[in-house]
Amino acid sequence: MNKFLFKHIDNSGLVVFRVFFGLLCFLESVGAVFTGWVRKTLVEPEFTFSFIGFEWLQPLPGNWMYVYYIVMGVFGLLIMVGYKYRFSMFMFATMWTATYLMQKSSYNNHYYLLFFLSYLMVFLPANTYASLDARIKPSIKKISMPNWCRWFFIIQLFILYTYASIAKLYPDWLDTSVVALLMKSKANYPLIGEFLQQKTVHYFIAYGGILFDGLIIPALLFKPTRKFAFFASIFFHLFNSIVFQIGIFPYLSLAFSLFFFDPRTIKNIFLKSKSYYSASEVKIPKHNKLFAFVFVTYFVIHIGLPLRHHYFEDDVLWTEEGHRLAWRMMLRAKDGRARFRVVDTETNNAIPINLNDYLSKKQQRNVGTKPDIIWQFAQRLKQDFKKKGKSVKVYASIYVSVNGKPRKRLIDPNVDLANEEWHHFKHHSWIMPSK
Repeated sequence: MNKFLFKHIDNSGLVVFRVFFGLLCFLESVGAVFTGWVRKTLVEPEFTFSFIGFEWLQPLPGNWMYVYYIVMGVFGLLIMVGYKYRFSMFMFATMWTATYLMQKSSYNNHYYLLFFLSYLMVFLPANTYASLDARIKPSIKKISMPNWCRWFFIIQLFILYTYASIAKLYPDWLDTSVVALLMKSKANYPLIGEFLQQKTVHYFIAYGGILFDGLIIPALLFKPTRKFAFFASIFFHLFNSIVFQIGIFPYLSLAFSLFFFDPRTIKNIFLKSKSYYSASEVKIPKHNKLFAFVFVTYFVIHIGLPLRHHYFEDDVLWTEEGHRLAWRMMLRAKDGRARFRVVDTETNNAIPINLNDYLSKKQQRNVGTKPDIIWQFAQRLKQDFKKKGKSVKVYASIYVSVNGKPRKRLIDPNVDLANEEWHHFKHHSWIMPSK
């Protein structure tokens, strides 16, 4: 284990990855401002649906979230050039984590990936070459890194892609009905919109996605298939970027390829003046056993998290329990209609609720399909009426369609959600059965 983790290898891949990573952090942050994402998700809503337990974490008032994201973008640039690297990386990681936890209306798997990668990057020696830090302080300049720095990314990606592939192995994906629904909304795309409606294309996307996710990491590791796998990655990720418009994730995924190619190749392409490290020294740190324990524990957690939905009752596609943090990407199409009934406990009078008075259109779509957000909105209504001196009960009438199937009732209409507790590791009985 020590020889595997602490043998030194050339650090060209990590150095170049730092540059791409910082640039992508900048583009994600600033792009969120200029595309209107910050306005629609964090500025216009009266409140956001944060992760449960982080309700106190709400956007800054007024237009300050624009400033917040611009500052994050600046830290991205500092990461790219390697200036005050660890501080800049830590600040970006902390700010990104806050925005990740403060809203779920626009949940995306790459937000989660960027969350823990940012903290990992704080501890990586990514600024020891081709950085302002190394220029200002030459004593930190190095051309090698421990082997674990490379394998951390490879193992993490293997977990991510393997779960993404396995998650697609269910009937609605295999018969392409999910893909057809996802592509239906792309029909107005110029040039490719009509092409995306073809059944042959749906089968290519469905089964190509399973094979790509399941095989890409082994294919990149195996030298005879590496170049083919890389070009397949370019096609796959550019297709996803154009069709699904999922931000930096496709380009971040391509940047990970740096850890699969021979460091000499990376050096010759991007860092021509850099010396190549080939000594393969094993430098065991003082607390190597503690490090090995943390390394293994981290991956045990990441292997376990995506499995937790199997321990909840019913289908995760219906309940959403265990859906997040599980690499369940682009797997289903859900549509719902929601009505909330508030009853004054003293007078037993019903109080009409207009969702437009509380929620943005995007938030309303989530309130119509996701049980945790439905519960949070019920708690919000309870607190809102409490401020007005009223004690209330909150009932939800919600019908949901999954993957184009007929709508069914999602929430028990006779349960007062305002007085229900949330359980992170237990099924909620007020979610109606899927069958």
